[in-house]
Amino acid sequence: MDTLLTIVQKINFYLSDYILVVLLVGTGLFFTFKTRFVQVRCFGEGMRKVFGGFSLRGGKQKGGLSSFQALTTAIAAQVGTGNIIGACGAILVGGPGAIFWMWIIAFFGMATVYAEAVLAQETRVVKADGSVAGGPVYYIKRAFTGKFGTFLAGFFAVAITLALGFIGSMVQSNSIGSTCATAFGIPSWIVGILVAAASAFVFLGGIQRVASVTEKLVPLMAVLYLAGGLVLLVMRLPHLPEAIGMIFRYAFMPHAIIGGGVGAALKTAISQGVKRGLFSNEAGMGSTPHAHAMANVKNPHEQGVVAMVGVFIDTFLVLTMTALVVISTLYAGGGPLAAGAAEGIDKTNMCQLAFSMVFGEGIGSAFVAICLLFFAFSTILSWNFFGKLNVAWLFGEKATKVYSILAVVFIFLGSCLSNDLVWELSDLFNQLMVIPNALALLALSGLVVKNAKAPGKN
Repeated sequence: MDTLLTIVQKINFYLSDYILVVLLVGTGLFFTFKTRFVQVRCFGEGMRKVFGGFSLRGGKQKGGLSSFQALTTAIAAQVGTGNIIGACGAILVGGPGAIFWMWIIAFFGMATVYAEAVLAQETRVVKADGSVAGGPVYYIKRAFTGKFGTFLAGFFAVAITLALGFIGSMVQSNSIGSTCATAFGIPSWIVGILVAAASAFVFLGGIQRVASVTEKLVPLMAVLYLAGGLVLLVMRLPHLPEAIGMIFRYAFMPHAIIGGGVGAALKTAISQGVKRGLFSNEAGMGSTPHAHAMANVKNPHEQGVVAMVGVFIDTFLVLTMTALVVISTLYAGGGPLAAGAAEGIDKTNMCQLAFSMVFGEGIGSAFVAICLLFFAFSTILSWNFFGKLNVAWLFGEKATKVYSILAVVFIFLGSCLSNDLVWELSDLFNQLMVIPNALALLALSGLVVKNAKAPGKN
């Protein structure tokens, strides 16, 4: 196990520090300029489409989902442990400056996710029974015909099934189990049974039940977490300017807090921002296009601008709240991490410790555990659905029943068993998904640009 962990860590090192930095930032930059900064030009349009009359009861669609249901299903996948534990891990390893690089990735990622949603809409398939299927495997096949396209699509389908359907769900359920054990003293295996049972119930209802749950759960969980974080920031208001300053200062001078040479520390901060930013907002990873393909909209551009709002909410609101909470309590004002790493503090308990320092140990730990329960559970639902679509593409609809049973087992096991290898494997397959997805996005960039320039005229 130790040997395998070392091998996976080495692969992840090269993927996150070199390949992903170039591929994610490069793809984001490419679509930002090719679409004439669509994330800026059309941001207001996206906000109006999302909040101009949304409802928590979108109802059952004849086929596919409403635009808001598709967005909440996508956000459910985006807003998970990456926004709490992932952000804390990035700060702990790369320093507070890693958050700055997460912001950079998210800004350009908004253009990337626009491209993903547009292509998912352009290549989606409406079946004879009215059901809708879509996602990267469909636009990968459009971009690359023949055996090469089939290989890339198959590679993506296998990677996403392992990354999200199995290993990723283990990471999410483990976060639920560990935080509930810390906050309430409930054994992890009991929490695992409850989460697995609740997940199985939603899985059985198909995409309509997933959408029905996420359209209600996502807005409520986001408001709850942001409200709690806002209260803490008000109470730590004198230290807030210092916390914000740390994000920008240590983005370019991370060696001052994490040690090592200037070049190595800066590379660590940037790679942590890229890797954890990907795990958080998922722009360019190829997961959320499955949800956006389901949206019933007039033209692909409409869902593209809606998809951008998902990345904004995920990173610039929820993840930033985690960062400010942690930095203003554990770093600013001579906090326990002001001089670097401290014994007993790790990425799994950082956020609970931060809230506990202000709200008290019982209330702080419980608040984070409840929020993480909502975040991680909603992510499990969406990730399972994304994996299910790819299993159906690979092996046919009959195989999805076996997949669902295995997924429930992994959810239970994840709540009880966890080690660094599980997290590293999750990162590995998340990062491998990016490669075929990004290649297809770039190959079909002309179609994306046409939608950005003349929506509905393609």
